[in-house]
This record gives sequence, C-alpha cells and structure tokens, in this order.
Amino acid sequence: MSPIAELIALQADYAAAVDGADWDAWVALFTEDGVYRLVPRENHERGLPLATLAFAGEGMLKDRAYAIRETLFHDPYYQRHVVGLPRLLRHEGSGDAERIETETHYAVFRTKLNGPSTVFNVGRYLDTVVRRAGALRLARRLVVYDSEMIPNSIIYPI
Repeated sequence: MSPIAELIALQADYAAAVDGADWDAWVALFTEDGVYRLVPRENHERGLPLATLAFAGEGMLKDRAYAIRETLFHDPYYQRHVVGLPRLLRHEGSGDAERIETETHYAVFRTKLNGPSTVFNVGRYLDTVVRRAGALRLARRLVVYDSEMIPNSIIYPI
C-alpha cells in the first residue's frame, strides 16, 4: 500500500474511532509518547502556547478515554467527522525510521439526541506520523480549529 493510501486509512480509522466512541482504538492510533493538542487558529498563528485540550503520552490519552467513559457528565451527543484528503508536507526515511508530516482539513457535525445536526467544529489536522511495527501511528496531532467560539465544551477529541 502506498504511503498516501496508508495516510487516508489512518484518517478514516481515526474518524471511525472517535465517531464510534471507541476510545481504546483512539488511543491505539498514537505512539506511546504521542501528543494530541487542540488549539484555536489565532493561538497557532501567533505562536501562543495555550491549548484547549492537550495530552502528552499514552497515560494522558488513556486518562481522557477513561474520563469520557466513566466520569464526565454532559448532555449526550453524537459527532460525525468529514475528513479531506491528507496533503503530504514532508516524507523522510523508510521502514521504522519513516516520518511523515501532513495537513488534513476536517469538519465535525454534532447531533444532540433532541435536535438537528449542526456544524460543531471546522479546521485542520497538522500531523506527524511515524511507522511503528509496520503500521502508521500519530506521533503528534495538532488540531487547529478555525472559530474562536466553541459551543459549550469539548468532551470528545476532535
């Protein structure tokens, strides 16, 4: 399978895990030291460090998965990702030394149980992807969302 086909599959697996609330699968898409950061576009463009959500390493990712399943109380909703094709920014190495940087646009729709679907969040993923044990994994996912306004709070990863 070509690297671009593998990147498309990785994006599809990510959307399926998050939209399907399969939090163990979500964690498994990252490397053990993987980083997930959700930042507003303005902060990203100005180089400001503040993130809306930030998790570093498997322990923090698993903690978020546990919190979603067991401790967070919120008005339930479904979310559905529509993800564009990844744009290859850099590709270095091969095999277990392979490192790929990509940009992928996304839109997330939210459906509350008692209402219509609405656009929830739109932006882009800036990913650093590496190969581990023959499969591509997220070493870093920087989620840069366009709007400064977030309705309510963000419970699930984008």
